[in-house]
Amino acid sequence: MLRQAQHDISSKIVYVYILTNPTRTVLYIGVTNDLTRRLFEHSEGRGNVEKFTGKYQADLLIYFELCADAPQAIAREKQLKGWTRSKKEIDLETWEG
Repeated sequence: MLRQAQHDISSKIVYVYILTNPTRTVLYIGVTNDLTRRLFEHSEGRGNVEKFTGKYQADLLIYFELCADAPQAIAREKQLKGWTRSKKEIDLETWEG
């Protein structure tokens, strides 16, 4: 039964998302299976210095993409986190553009 539950979780659509703060000085990259809930959690944690997004007020969604499953989303998250800040900014301009 546990194996089936894990399979069900990993077969859901998963989001990779990027948040920033009002001055666009930080970027936060995350993964979730419920983007609306996760954005609410980030906004509720605003000002909580124990959390990255709270400390830097990074709760503004600037990009998201869908992945077919959790392993794909995690791989994409790691890829994006490995990029330099300038590459992320150039690609965000292209994606928004």
